[in-house]
Amino acid sequence: MSKLLALVIVGIMAIQLIKPLGWPGLKRRSDFWKLALLAMAAISITAVLGHWA
Repeated sequence: MSKLLALVIVGIMAIQLIKPLGWPGLKRRSDFWKLALLAMAAISITAVLGHWA
């Protein structure tokens, strides 16, 4: 699950670099680092939940 999540977020980051998504907080190309923070948090949560299950 975390690998799929990582691929999806990397794809969204690539799109953000090519053409900004225009979502709140993601208006400029240089805002892709915010997606990287989101990815690290989401993968961490997925890993923690996976160890508990």
